[in-house]
Amino acid sequence: MVTKGNAFDPNCPTRTILDRIGDKWTVLVVLSLRSGPLRFTELRDGIGRVAPKVLTQTLRRMERDGLITREVYPEIPPRVVYTLTPMGASLIEPISVITDWAETHVPAITKAQAAYDELA
Repeated sequence: MVTKGNAFDPNCPTRTILDRIGDKWTVLVVLSLRSGPLRFTELRDGIGRVAPKVLTQTLRRMERDGLITREVYPEIPPRVVYTLTPMGASLIEPISVITDWAETHVPAITKAQAAYDELA
């Protein structure tokens, strides 16, 4: 029987999961896929400034974690489409809330950083 994890237990896999869903590339992939399936280049172009290698690694980890599916269509050239799974889609709301908070607080945070840096 699988029990609920404990993020405060150093040996619990919950920490790895939090690391994954807290990664900026994972966040941006989830937000990009919330409107529906996308191809690799559509994801890369929509996210912007992400190296193909980094995006590939992120997508592989997310697929392994059950957050997205990768479907390959036997065409020439092959067409690969990424889609959120139901578990991945369950991240849309919490990630959207955190993203909205971050976007709202950018001015205050950059101001606080500048003030801190002046004192350092």
